[in-house]
Formats: sequence, C-alpha cells, structure tokens
Amino acid sequence: MAGRKQFDTDTALDAAMIQFWRAGYADTSVDDLSRATGLNRSSIYSSFGDKDALFTRCLERYATRYGAEYEAALSCAGERPLAAVRAFFAVTLERVADPGLPDGCLVAQSAMAAPVLSPGVATRAREAVGFQRARLHAALKAGGLHEETAGTYAVHVAAVNQSLAVMSRAGADAEQLHAVVDVTLDALARALEMGNGAARGPG
Repeated sequence: MAGRKQFDTDTALDAAMIQFWRAGYADTSVDDLSRATGLNRSSIYSSFGDKDALFTRCLERYATRYGAEYEAALSCAGERPLAAVRAFFAVTLERVADPGLPDGCLVAQSAMAAPVLSPGVATRAREAVGFQRARLHAALKAGGLHEETAGTYAVHVAAVNQSLAVMSRAGADAEQLHAVVDVTLDALARALEMGNGAARGPG
C-alpha cells in the first residue's frame, strides 16, 4: 500500500528472536526490539502484538527450526539408537559453536526465566522442553529400551542437552562440552547393550 513501509516478516522475526536469545526476555525492551528489527514501536505492536506475543512467536520459531533438526537427527534411532543420540547432541554442539549465533539456547533460557514470564509464555517454554523429552523417549523406545528406561534416559539426555547450552553461555570450550556428551553416550551404550541382551534372551 502506498505510503506504508513494507518489511519482511520472517526477517523481522529472526531479528527479534536473536535479540531475545542474546539478552533474554526480561532484559529486552520494546525499544531493543525496535532497534533489532528496524521497525518502530507502532509497527511492532500492529504487526506482532505486545512483547509477550512477539516473544511467543520467536520461541515457537526457534523450537520449530531446531526441533526439525533434532527430529532428523533421531530419525535413525530404530536401527542405530546410539548414533541417533550422538547426532542429536551434534545439533546443539554445532549451534553453540556457530559464531554467528548467540550463546546458549532460547528454550532453556526461557524455561529458567519462567518466574519473570507471563503464565502463558512460561507454559509455552515448559512445553518446548517437554516436547524434547517426548521426542527422545520415542526414539529410545524405538532403539530397544523398554518404557521406564527410555523415559529415564530421555529426561537425562534432554537435561544434558540443555546443560550444554548453559555451559557454553558460561564459557565452557568445545572440548569440555564434548567430554560431557561422551560420558552420556557411554552410559547410554551400556543401557542399550543390556536392553538388547534382555530382548534376545538367553543364548
């Protein structure tokens, strides 16, 4: 429309997502979002709603983008469960090593910031963490672990994955992060071996 400034919604959402990711929800103001996106306050409100609404869209964008990568990594879990979990961790390790992206994980940061979020946004952040556990649970069951063990390791792997992002934000180097992953993979390998042995039975 003549006289109205046009902008690309995806570009603006990515810029807002990076701002929230870098500074966190509480420390990001609407003025910060205006500078990050190049949109004035009225354009932000008219296009995306208030700060909570924009943050929710950014959180969903982040969860969808990296959720698809985690899904792809775990797609071979039925045949190669250990390789699948290694690939799952690789998604996070590659992301935190990317100098073009902020440190940490927007979902993990948001879950930890739940006390300062509105109830709706806090619920969405917790749901994103829950989706990751559910994704891992299904993959580990497909890989041969029985229900209870798969559930236990899903919680553990999800927690380790979130800790990688927190550790990277605190300054841990790649060697330290890979060492944490290796400990988890070693434990999972033993659990998978025991589970497969139980499935095969004696002899």
